[in-house]
Amino acid sequence: MLSEHLPNYLLSHRKRSALSQTEVAFLLGVQSGAKVCRHERFTGEPTLQTALAYEAIYQRPISELFPGLFEKTQREVKARAKILEQNKLHSNSNALTTRKRQSLAAIVSAKLNNQLS
Repeated sequence: MLSEHLPNYLLSHRKRSALSQTEVAFLLGVQSGAKVCRHERFTGEPTLQTALAYEAIYQRPISELFPGLFEKTQREVKARAKILEQNKLHSNSNALTTRKRQSLAAIVSAKLNNQLS
């Protein structure tokens, strides 16, 4: 199933904030608005530090600013959790394995759209 969301909503948050790309770039600590433009046009993904800076600027969680990227990442994590869940965890029943099994089951059964936790 494809995501209904854009990769990010940086442009709409910037417009609502009445900030220019140059001003956002300054807040991010970069030299020009070109990096902001690339992020807004989905031609580049920010580093974790830059994504956290966007969160600080727009006061919205990263997963809300980048919902398409978050959903893609969440699907990938869920698929890998299913693989781990199937890998010989059922043969061992000690407390650590039980907790691990519960953690993986929670990841696998989580709903998409920011409900991993």
